[in-house]
Amino acid sequence: MRALTVAPNVANSARVDDIAEPPLSDGAVLVRAKALGVCGTDREIVSGAYGWAPPGASRLVIGHESLGEVRAAPPGCGFDPGDLVVGIVRRPDPVPCPSCAAGEWDMCRNGRYTERGIKERNGYGSDFFRVEPEFLVRLNGTLGAEGVLVEPTSVVAKAWDHTERIGQRSRAWQPKTLLVTGAGPIGLLAAMIGAQRGLDVHVLDHHDSALKRTLVRDLGGTFHLGSIADLGHFAPDILMECTGAPVVVRDVLGHTASGGIVCLVGVSAPGHDFDVDLGLLNRTMVLDNDTVFGSVNANRQHYEDAVAALQRADKKWLSRLITRRVPAERWTEALKSEPDDIKVVVDFA
Repeated sequence: MRALTVAPNVANSARVDDIAEPPLSDGAVLVRAKALGVCGTDREIVSGAYGWAPPGASRLVIGHESLGEVRAAPPGCGFDPGDLVVGIVRRPDPVPCPSCAAGEWDMCRNGRYTERGIKERNGYGSDFFRVEPEFLVRLNGTLGAEGVLVEPTSVVAKAWDHTERIGQRSRAWQPKTLLVTGAGPIGLLAAMIGAQRGLDVHVLDHHDSALKRTLVRDLGGTFHLGSIADLGHFAPDILMECTGAPVVVRDVLGHTASGGIVCLVGVSAPGHDFDVDLGLLNRTMVLDNDTVFGSVNANRQHYEDAVAALQRADKKWLSRLITRRVPAERWTEALKSEPDDIKVVVDFA
């Protein structure tokens, strides 16, 4: 069967390989791949900057944003042939640490977790893959092809979950405004969930795009072009940083309303030094009771929250997030960013 593979830590090693059918040890449920989302993590792995092959292997089957259809499942496992499903990415560490033992493997404390398509386990980028039933999420028929957005939405659902838990430190917390930096798929999905919560949504991006403007407007939000400085005195209650751009990360700190929360969702590359007035930043954050925290990955509850959020969304709006589909045999084309890209999907149909 076809598989999208790379040699981790070897730049530009991506190719299509013919590999054996997935072993039963990968999971009892056999799934036929339908689509695979591509994100910055995949591009990092292909560049040689990230990723680990399974023990004893030299290549890794890439892909963690899955969408597939069940072909075979054992009786009583909760899944039936024909079910549309998404595979969960992370697996708990073998110890397990207290978080993994509680089902919160997204908060693993010792780093011994594994991840499909990223860290020591083959991903979902093959014609067929197997998954353990407990790491599989069923979709209903209303999502269809947009189900490939579940994994990135789960990351955002976790960010919202933790933001709201932090906000509850004050019994009077009633946020009204949200600023999202970055109008990529993660940023737009964060804005979507903010709109579903009834917030006044603002999205800031450095790249002007008629499609992005329209998508934000159709959420009832406001699109801004430029930098944080261009927003003047606007100070949101919640700020979700979804670019990972170091200069943007620097600029969002201390930029919320009093008692505000900054959630860092984008991941930055190291090696960027900036002049920061730490005294002023500390003074602002302490006197205003501000919070800054990071969020990554998701557990099963967040996947289920993601499915619920996507089911509430307008399906035409969701379909416009997927701006390009690439056939599996030409999957490396999906790694090359084009000006109007939002979410690029590899099609296994």
